[in-house]
Amino acid sequence: MRARVSRKAHFNAAHRLHNPNWSAEKNKEIYGKCNYPNYHGHNYELVVHVIGEIDQESGFVMDLGILKSLIGEHVEEALDHKNLNLDVPEFKEIIPTAENIAKVIFHKLRPHIKETLDLQVTLYETPRNFVTYPV
Repeated sequence: MRARVSRKAHFNAAHRLHNPNWSAEKNKEIYGKCNYPNYHGHNYELVVHVIGEIDQESGFVMDLGILKSLIGEHVEEALDHKNLNLDVPEFKEIIPTAENIAKVIFHKLRPHIKETLDLQVTLYETPRNFVTYPV
């Protein structure tokens, strides 16, 4: 029988949405106040979901203590209190939209979770704006 287990986490980070291939006017039109040159920040809420068969011996899909440690090491340490544009290598070449941040988090965690388990992340940029990756 399959089940989904989830772990919540939190981090704070600053970013600027800016496409260097666009004019200043287009960046302002598309990104609005998210394009301010001095960056802006969010209190991100993250939910990491692991889906798979319930192990007959342990009763777990995955030990949530291990998942907590993986999120701490690979996500919170990498992103918390950082300027995503300047401090996080993954965002040197991609725009740190909520969609891309969720994708980066997924790829930071995926190598550390058994291949037999499905992984999904939901990132809340605000209480009303969130993204789930992958779908």
